[in-house]
Amino acid sequence: MNLRIFNTLTKNVEEFIPNDSKEVKMYTCGPTVYHFAHIGNLRAYIFEDILEKTLKYLGYNVKRCMNITDVGHLTSDSDSGEDKMLKGAKREHKSVMDIANFYTERFHEDLTTLNIKWPEIVVKATDNIPFYIKMIEKLLKEGYAYQSGGNIYFDTSKLDDYYKLTNHKIDEMVVGVREGVEEDRAKKNQADFVLWFTKSKFDDQELKWTSPWGLGYPGWHIECSGISIKYLGEYLDIHCGGVDNIFPHHTNEIAQSEAYLGHKWCNYWIHGEHLNDSTGKMSKSKGEFLTIDLLKEKGYNPLSYRFMCLNASYRKVLVFSYDALDNAENAYIKLKNKIDSIENNGDFQEEIFNRYNEKFKEYIGDDLNIANAITLIYDIIKSNISGVTKIKLIESFDTVLSLDLLKKETKSIMDEDILKQIEKRNQAKKEKNYKEADNIRDELLKKGIQLIDGRDGTTYKFVNKM
Repeated sequence: MNLRIFNTLTKNVEEFIPNDSKEVKMYTCGPTVYHFAHIGNLRAYIFEDILEKTLKYLGYNVKRCMNITDVGHLTSDSDSGEDKMLKGAKREHKSVMDIANFYTERFHEDLTTLNIKWPEIVVKATDNIPFYIKMIEKLLKEGYAYQSGGNIYFDTSKLDDYYKLTNHKIDEMVVGVREGVEEDRAKKNQADFVLWFTKSKFDDQELKWTSPWGLGYPGWHIECSGISIKYLGEYLDIHCGGVDNIFPHHTNEIAQSEAYLGHKWCNYWIHGEHLNDSTGKMSKSKGEFLTIDLLKEKGYNPLSYRFMCLNASYRKVLVFSYDALDNAENAYIKLKNKIDSIENNGDFQEEIFNRYNEKFKEYIGDDLNIANAITLIYDIIKSNISGVTKIKLIESFDTVLSLDLLKKETKSIMDEDILKQIEKRNQAKKEKNYKEADNIRDELLKKGIQLIDGRDGTTYKFVNKM
């Protein structure tokens, strides 16, 4: 079974054919570790995790690399504004390295909480300065870069197909794509971008290195190209990221990488859509800062958020609301309860297992149609196949879904007391003593326990006390 996936480069869903049948080389843009990741950031890593696990389930070996940006990413992706790492250091009155180490660890914790596999190769941008300098020296030598105003720029006019990832024309593109954008008058062309800063736009940049062009630091875009080429080689199969990375970040990566290498670099560019809130694209600078820790504080199981993401196409904008998360959590709890009720008995039915397994592969291989793959689990639960076959199928599928579908939840003394209160409330409703039933519900809510009634019974979750 092969994978068919939407390629941003060709604008088509196409069959995935790796450069080397023995190993898929996959690069994913990592976080800029100046603050906590919000759940919108984490949606991209969920989709990338599903992609890697799908490839492995379909029989591919995957070598995946991810960067950690700890220098060079300015508040505008268009080489203007303040370095985000310095911004974080000022905010918390710490060194840049302290900020980077702390938020890298917290990011790792978030991925673990969401059952997202940590890539086997994770590299800090600051650990590869000599390689970026080597790349920039070659780009200067071959006429793809120039020095102006103290900085080294990539000359996009040297390329006929700079916009091939976006299909835009130069006059359709803006100076930058994020807040705080200002035109850099040292550039020859509007689209040119910084490879190396030697004249900082602010005076107190903490991290600087010696280079042939003076004391300075790398631009954000050169870091991903350098790390990918150094650790995965000259030919990359898959490059992932959020749709906001398409321009200018990934556009610039293609330009500098292919100019440096002298050949096509990456065949498949795969992007995940935004998670929006009611006001639009989620960010760290507006509204409630939605982190995994905040969801846990409000009583949600973080895997309910993963479940919510998996039920939507990675290529569709997903709108977050607590009502939507409530619905996802309720559905997730019910699914786990149904699975928990399966009796692990009967004979293993290999032919039936293989038939359902092929159907699962067909769904996940169809541009990551995970919603259909989850629906298949409901079909399996309702079927008359043996319990042991059902369990083995769900166990197998969960290596991709990573929803802990077979994990038994440990019930504490508090959980047992809640279940007794639910039983008492159910009895009151049977006796049509609705006032007593409402009182039990309200008393539990005061304790931060919300009851959720559904067709399959009553579940509960912990929420902030009213």
